[in-house]
Amino acid sequence: MFDYIIVGAGSAGCVLANRLSENPQTKVLLLEAGGKDDNFLISVPAAFYKLFQTKFDWNFFTEPQAHINQRKMYHPRGKVLGGSSSINAMIYMRGHREDYDNWARLGNNGWAYEDVLPYFKKSENHQVIKDSFHGQDGLLHVRDQVLPNVLSSVFVEAAQSIGYQENTDFNGATQDGFGLHQVTIDPNGRRHSTAKAFLAQASKRPNLKVMTNCLVHRVLFEGKKAVGVEFEQGGNVKTEKVNREVLLCAGAFGSPQILMLSGVGRGQDLQKMGIPVVHDLQGVGQNLQDHLISSIIMSSSQKVTLDTEDTLWNLMKFIFTGKSPLASNLAEAGGFIRTKPHLLAPDIQYHFGPAYFINHGLEKIKGSGFSLGPILIQPQSTGELRLASARPQDAPLINPNYLSHEEDIKTMIAGFKTGYQLMTSKPFQPYIEKDYLPTQSLKTDEEITTHIKEYAQTLYHPTSTCKMGNDALSVVNNKLQVIGLENIRIIDASIMPKIVRGNTNAPTIMIAEKGADLIKK
Repeated sequence: MFDYIIVGAGSAGCVLANRLSENPQTKVLLLEAGGKDDNFLISVPAAFYKLFQTKFDWNFFTEPQAHINQRKMYHPRGKVLGGSSSINAMIYMRGHREDYDNWARLGNNGWAYEDVLPYFKKSENHQVIKDSFHGQDGLLHVRDQVLPNVLSSVFVEAAQSIGYQENTDFNGATQDGFGLHQVTIDPNGRRHSTAKAFLAQASKRPNLKVMTNCLVHRVLFEGKKAVGVEFEQGGNVKTEKVNREVLLCAGAFGSPQILMLSGVGRGQDLQKMGIPVVHDLQGVGQNLQDHLISSIIMSSSQKVTLDTEDTLWNLMKFIFTGKSPLASNLAEAGGFIRTKPHLLAPDIQYHFGPAYFINHGLEKIKGSGFSLGPILIQPQSTGELRLASARPQDAPLINPNYLSHEEDIKTMIAGFKTGYQLMTSKPFQPYIEKDYLPTQSLKTDEEITTHIKEYAQTLYHPTSTCKMGNDALSVVNNKLQVIGLENIRIIDASIMPKIVRGNTNAPTIMIAEKGADLIKK
């Protein structure tokens, strides 16, 4: 029997497995629905989009989005050791100080910025910056861009030309401004997922057992107490019992789905599915939040973009030196702005990539281009996740309810206008052949709205479906324990009360570092 069973070997699960198995007396089982992370493409930063819609991806789609032309929108999520940290764009971004201070104001003691900063630093091994905001002794390699494209520097110059400041560290004293992204790439130019950083060494410990290709069906309860899990591997249904706790780390889609399949959730919905209600918890699957990104793309008049760099020569350089355009994470640069002067923190983020990037990179376009995405980072719209059926094999019904709040489209329009001004500013003029998307300057808010609704897509940051708090829709308390149940916690991005301003991988790792300490205490 195991002391802890961790469900999901993703960004949080790998961290937890490492930290809990540090004590040789503690027996840990880690269950992952996907397979091993031994495919070469996983290690190549610039190839991340080639993993989409493969066996390494859950390949989710939303329900038709009522406010985005009834589109069913694709959501890649990692189904492999390392989870989404094995298929993401490797941007290391913590969010804004205000995000965590707000969590604390919402009643989550111990989650203010000064409380969580030590856990960000604990996991981090920063290759360059040595100051009070960064760690050098952690297991996760964080570094500056390996070989940044010339256009990424032009992008920062362009932002300065229209009045914005350069920011050399979005994870430091201030978030506002424009600069190059820090990335989770190792000294050899390879992706440094949580599987590589936290699990690879820990999995050699005799007290940690890692099982892949295991689809968890449900958590087993005796009364209100979690006592184990039921899962399927190779067509066989198995059970494992637990001494101490079941730890759900299956992400913002997986964790609420497993809870509901286990009889924990909105009782009225579970009864309709024929699932016996173990615990009526109305917030499970509610409060879904995500970042929406739009597109501004230019065709390049010069062959300097990453579109021409997928060559045998660059592959050889990548394999033997790590210093190659293939070590680019594509989204090399970015920035943060406030669209209204009174805001406490930014409400628009930008990702810049020196390449064509349309429809998640799944469309290959001839020639050279460069892309900018304005991102809505504090959405007012919230959605929900529900069961499609009582079968664990069936994907859940995902409805982010994008742009259902009228303020969100206003903010995205403002972000688009600044983004277009930036992309057509003087520093970019020598590189622009023509507007590619949209094909011409958009004159009115109505035209911009039409463009956003046609081309917007997820930035892959679903959160908050099992939120931490103490109101009627809260699912876990500030110790990440499921409210009203025993011996079960949720430790992943689903516990965020409000989505952070920025990419969600680093915050998820922080949540797992802090969660491990909460368990040990």
